[in-house]
Amino acid sequence: MAADRTDAVRTAYLEGRSIASLAREYDVSRGAIRTAVADLLPEHIAEGQQDVPTPGLPVTLDMPGKVADFLRATELEPDERAALDQGVTVRRGQGYTLRVSTTRAVHRQLLARCQPLDGGHGTPTVPAQRKARREYENRVSALIPTGP
Repeated sequence: MAADRTDAVRTAYLEGRSIASLAREYDVSRGAIRTAVADLLPEHIAEGQQDVPTPGLPVTLDMPGKVADFLRATELEPDERAALDQGVTVRRGQGYTLRVSTTRAVHRQLLARCQPLDGGHGTPTVPAQRKARREYENRVSALIPTGP
């Protein structure tokens, strides 16, 4: 593939496009797409780079429904709103979980926005919401190393 097309393919892959859809769009084989994004593939990242996070790749996390409901009623940045809008609802008993696929940075931003669910600053605390926020915080923290 030509260098200018490779850059476009890499960008599209990082935005979540599949290898098959990129191959159809650029009228090349899947192998050509895999070669263009080889260093971004999960298998390559797993080889000797397990401790190094890849900030541009999307990560899928289950967000408790109470957190998703709160965030939907909050003013969000466009990338945060898009992540919520593209989330997949998974029914869990009487509630639900929103399966959100986005970058680690957006997950951190969403977590910061739902901080009021912990209460304080004149805001009443609702135990179920607080528990849901902490559950989402644990999931985000497990993905994102806190070191430099």
